[in-house]
Amino acid sequence: MDFQLSTYYPIFLFVILIVGLAVSILIAAHVIGPRRKTPVKEMPYESGMDPIGSAKQRFDIKFYLIAILFLVFDVELLFLYPWAVSGYELFKGEAERLQTPIFWELLVFLVTLAVAYLYAWRRGVFKWR
Repeated sequence: MDFQLSTYYPIFLFVILIVGLAVSILIAAHVIGPRRKTPVKEMPYESGMDPIGSAKQRFDIKFYLIAILFLVFDVELLFLYPWAVSGYELFKGEAERLQTPIFWELLVFLVTLAVAYLYAWRRGVFKWR
């Protein structure tokens, strides 16, 4: 295998140029940008509301359930992308004998996803209290 460093010079130059540009923009923004410290800007800020009470207060479990459900359904939907790509490639290629098993596997996955969604819906997870 013939490895020549000179073939990578344009890539190195491009990376150095991008990093230099990013650093120069950050330095210019820090030097040129306005600095006005006001009491309002010094206040803690969270989610568009002024903080009220202690940060150690208890939260309803509903917040965590919604977050976990979002992650579960979001991650499960990520599995559809490789199937879509491989299914598209199979339709173009010579492996047409795998089209039916892939279709049924995808169908079982979507049915499982729908059952999980219906279960969460019936349990009242999506109702905001």
